[in-house]
Amino acid sequence: MEHSKAILKQRTRRRFRVRKGIKGTAERPRLSVTRSHKHISAQLIDDLAGKTLASASTLDKGLSGSVKYGGNKDAATLVGKAIAERAKAAGVETVCFDRGAYKYHGRVAALADAAREGGLQF
Repeated sequence: MEHSKAILKQRTRRRFRVRKGIKGTAERPRLSVTRSHKHISAQLIDDLAGKTLASASTLDKGLSGSVKYGGNKDAATLVGKAIAERAKAAGVETVCFDRGAYKYHGRVAALADAAREGGLQF
């Protein structure tokens, strides 16, 4: 029990440290990544207005049919491409990348690379 509390506390501290310098605006929103064991999701957030401009997840009806398992790099790549398309539809070209408490490695890096290939600029 104590070990899981310590891990959660470390993750919370890391998240706040990473997000301390990142602010999303309407012109350059924050691309926030959330990862779990089974799924991955991304949101474009305007922090000044407090609104989500676009989102994509392996739980979306459009993506869940094409994803066999949501917890791997292939699913992260599909979510990255989807968030890039939805960002362009919302009129967004550049974003600030917010990895949260996760390393820029594996699924998080795959999502970011796919979003870059889709036309988003970090």
